Amino acid sequence: MAAEFANQIQDASFNSIGFEERLSMLVTAEWNRRQNNKVARLMRNAEFGIPSAVMEEIEYHEDRKLDKAQLLRLAACKYIDEGHHVVLEGASGNGKTYIACALGNAACRRMKTVRYIRMPELLDE
Repeated sequence: MAAEFANQIQDASFNSIGFEERLSMLVTAEWNRRQNNKVARLMRNAEFGIPSAVMEEIEYHEDRKLDKAQLLRLAACKYIDEGHHVVLEGASGNGKTYIACALGNAACRRMKTVRYIRMPELLDE
């Protein structure tokens, strides 16, 4: 909030804006900052194998046999609200880790708590 307030003080164009609107801008900036911090914390705590994985960068080549519509439905995170889980299986090198991390990132952006864990680690626990 301090950064947005300093910006308003330094920029003379804010002088023409009323108090309520300036206050609204400050509150909005603070809300956005807190939301962004929360998403960053959720993503950090999830301990993703590939933290930069996002749904938008998944490649849907024919030989991968990925159902784009199904992955986009999963990215909406409704399965989480319904209490379901996603288990990815397939041969080595098919992109399971990337897809799992991309789905996890999508969930974090929707303010869901996520934990990325591989099967060997899960069995150890």
